[in-house]
Amino acid sequence: MSDALLNFQRRVAAAVMEPLTRNETTRKTRRDGVDMEREASDLIKPNASLSSLQRLEIYNRQYWFRLYSSFEDDFPGLLTVLGHKNFEQVMRAYLDARPSTSYTLRDLGSRLYSFLVEHQELTAPKNLLAQDVVRLEWAHIEAYDAAAIPPPTSEFFASITDTTVLRLQPCIRLLNLSYPVDELLIAVRQDAGSNDTSSNNATATRKKSAVRRVSRLAPTPIWLAVHRQEFTVYYKRLLPEEYRMLTAIQSGAAFEQVLATAFSDGMMDETAQAALLRQAFQQWAALGWLCASDIPYTSDNSQRR
Repeated sequence: MSDALLNFQRRVAAAVMEPLTRNETTRKTRRDGVDMEREASDLIKPNASLSSLQRLEIYNRQYWFRLYSSFEDDFPGLLTVLGHKNFEQVMRAYLDARPSTSYTLRDLGSRLYSFLVEHQELTAPKNLLAQDVVRLEWAHIEAYDAAAIPPPTSEFFASITDTTVLRLQPCIRLLNLSYPVDELLIAVRQDAGSNDTSSNNATATRKKSAVRRVSRLAPTPIWLAVHRQEFTVYYKRLLPEEYRMLTAIQSGAAFEQVLATAFSDGMMDETAQAALLRQAFQQWAALGWLCASDIPYTSDNSQRR
């Protein structure tokens, strides 16, 4: 590729990716001081009905409308919690401060949680609720996309010792939340799947009622596993001991350390511990959550939406 062509492509990209005005039009002056009308004239010829700037504006608007649409699709829970006006404010502020740097729209919201932590004035007084919703919605996206590794054989489980290192399926995400946003997000996604336009008012009322109910709850720890079966993402509540075991496995701890971490609070006697271990590992094995640490990963194990 010639230097001239590369420079042209970069100028077009910079013009198209420049944020729109509040009226959804192309800025007259770019944020770096470049005159957009003059830039458009250098990049695009006018035609019989449109000036160079008007032709450029078509692509500028298409780019941003596609980002807005994707962002709304990825974070319907945040939209429900904040309402349209506040959600749009967060969306525009985020996309302006954290512009896309990926070839895929899948990664658009990857930095939203940290952005909300840094800019809590945008979600007040629902800061913690909004952050929990975003953490779950991003975990949902990651769980859907992440790799799936064939589980080990029954012989492997029978041979586990104190020094055995297990691993979790790469598609599993573990969350320590403060609100039951799993219930909220399930309700939001179920309503979003309805094609009955006559029920729009009832759907909006249900969503508002669910948000009010959840936001009025006192924050309390909720441990959650986000996992995928086939092409569907599920949320599973965990006991605190299960959460500690799974996070220890995910960190690469040996089996002996996994058990020590799980029961470090001393709240269970040995009989209860044994019963929980049997139940948990049987369930995790049945769900295919556990893998041998020596199972190789290949790109064939991944999937993208």
